[in-house]
Amino acid sequence: MGERREARRDSNASWLGVAAVVVLAVVGAAVLPTLTSARPANEVPVGDVGANATDPTAESWASVPSVELALASAPSGLPQASNVSTTHAQVRAASNGSHVFVRVTWPDATADRNASDLREFTDAVAVQLPENESARPPIAMGGASNRVNVWYWAGATTEELLAGGAGTTTSFDQSAVDAQAVHEDGEWHVAFAREAAMAGNRTDLSGERDVDVAVAVWNGSYGERAGRKAVSEWQYLAMGPGPQGPPYETILWTAAGLAVLFVAVVTIEGVRRTRGEPA
Repeated sequence: MGERREARRDSNASWLGVAAVVVLAVVGAAVLPTLTSARPANEVPVGDVGANATDPTAESWASVPSVELALASAPSGLPQASNVSTTHAQVRAASNGSHVFVRVTWPDATADRNASDLREFTDAVAVQLPENESARPPIAMGGASNRVNVWYWAGATTEELLAGGAGTTTSFDQSAVDAQAVHEDGEWHVAFAREAAMAGNRTDLSGERDVDVAVAVWNGSYGERAGRKAVSEWQYLAMGPGPQGPPYETILWTAAGLAVLFVAVVTIEGVRRTRGEPA
C-alpha cells in the first residue's frame, strides 16, 4: 500500500512539473509578443514615408506610429503662465532617406492664424532638438554649452531658431525648415520638414544616433504667447542604435527562455528528490 501511494505521489509530482512548464510556455507565447511590440518609454518611432509627407494630411502618415505626449505649462514669469489650455499632442516622425519629417497634432477648437490686433495672438507650435545630438540640453530652450534648434510655426510663418537658454533665441539667416498646416475637425496638424544631414549649428538627423525632441504648443485665442505655452518633456527620435543597449526584444526573449529553463530544472529536481534518486 505504501509503495502504491509513493508511486502515485511520484506520478503526480511529475505531472505537476510538466503542467507547470506547459502553462509557463503557453503564457509566455501569449504575453511576450505584446511585450516585445511595446515601445520603450519616451521613444518616438521614426517611420518611412514618401516625398508628400510635407502635407500633414497625406495618406502616408497613416502608417507612421503616433505617440501621445503629455503637455504642461512651462516655467515662466509671465502672468497666468501656468494657465494653459492644451494637455496633450500627438507626434509622428518619419524619414524618406534625404529628409526628416515631424508632424504634430493637437486639439484646438479655433484656428487663430492672424493677429491683426495687438491684443490677439496666433496659434503656434515648436519642435525643439539639441544642436549637439550626443548630449541632452536643459529643456527650457537649452543652455550656453548645449544649444537647441527650434522649428517654429505660427499662422503663416515658419522660422528656424537657435537658442542657448531663455532669452537668447536668434533666427537663422536662411531657414532650412519648411512647414505646412491644416486645421480640420477641431485639430491642428502641422508637418515640419528638413534635410536630414546638415551642419553649421544645426542638428544632424542623418540617423547615426537617437535624437532628443520636445514640443511646445500655443493657443492664441486663450491668450498664450511667448513663455505662456504648453510643453512636453524630452522624448527621443529613434533614429539610431542609441545608448539603451541590446534590443528590448532580445532582452525579453532571453529572460523568458531563462525563466522556462529555471522552472524546468526546479521541477525535475523536485521530482528526483521525491523519488529519492541520487543527484
